[in-house]
Amino acid sequence: MITIRVPLDGRSYDVFVGHGARSELSAMLPSTARRVAVVTQSGIPLEVDPGLPFECFEIGHGEEHKTLHTVETLCRGFASIGLTRNDVVVSVGGGMVSDVAGFAAASWHRGVAVVHVSTTLLGMVDAAIGGKTGVNLPVAGVDGLDKLGGKNLIGAYWQPSGVICDLDALATLPPRELRCGRGEMAKYHFLTGDDLLTMSEAERIARCVQIKADIVADDERESGRRALLNYGHTLAHALETETGHSLAHGEAVAIGLVYAAHLAHRLGRISRERVQRHYDVVRGIYELATDLPEGISRERLVHLMGFDKKVLGDGLTFVLDGPSGVEVVAGVSAADAFAALREMPA
Repeated sequence: MITIRVPLDGRSYDVFVGHGARSELSAMLPSTARRVAVVTQSGIPLEVDPGLPFECFEIGHGEEHKTLHTVETLCRGFASIGLTRNDVVVSVGGGMVSDVAGFAAASWHRGVAVVHVSTTLLGMVDAAIGGKTGVNLPVAGVDGLDKLGGKNLIGAYWQPSGVICDLDALATLPPRELRCGRGEMAKYHFLTGDDLLTMSEAERIARCVQIKADIVADDERESGRRALLNYGHTLAHALETETGHSLAHGEAVAIGLVYAAHLAHRLGRISRERVQRHYDVVRGIYELATDLPEGISRERLVHLMGFDKKVLGDGLTFVLDGPSGVEVVAGVSAADAFAALREMPA
């Protein structure tokens, strides 16, 4: 078992990584807890025993269930079992489950403890760590937020009491789910230069957790350095929205990483060789697709990127590579963003 500490003032917590890690769940629960609300989805191949009386609540699969209605339904369920602010919510699933369960926990009685048991590679290396929770809010009549857009527009920072990454769950995942996790791993590659695939599975996941823990400890609420974790995500979120989420998150991040390299080159921040390095890593090392989906509108993608939550002032905001490494760059023109997309193969 590998333990990584996420150091936060008065709210530090541990992340356990290893086979059979779910056996540590009861030790992570608050001492005040008398009952547990387990939030999960049908088909999750991992059973947990929190060691206290518990009730399971299943949420739907897919982004169309990542809504305020789902949170309301969960909270009504919490009320039905008499869940108090001294009790605990346990999420068991991937990133969607931890996002929704975490937001419900942050809202119930203005905040009840939550522990995440992550069952996907993407959740283990990213979604379950750091305390970001949220749901989507499609906005009728606003082009770009009217379908499955408005990604994570409503949410809260609510740190878990602990996170469990049980590697037993990974053996049950289909290849596409593993690719999604590798998209986030490729991002960490560019943030640190680590060659994660040379490590063992447990070491690789623990290293990703450590990288994120260090950044979150330095900037919990994304006022500065934490924004770097969005490398590749500005285009990724636009791609997810425009494809109706037929393109999964990690797949979209992989494309977003190479797009960010093209844009950085257009702005004179990196060389053509550095752009090629992005292809070498994303496509060569992590074996992820880097082409835009066939038939997608580049004009629409630029439009959608204008709704990104990271936009600062005029123009578009991106996380881009450069002479000093990856950093936030504001004020990027739509013309430059479009021109970089034109360089992307489809």
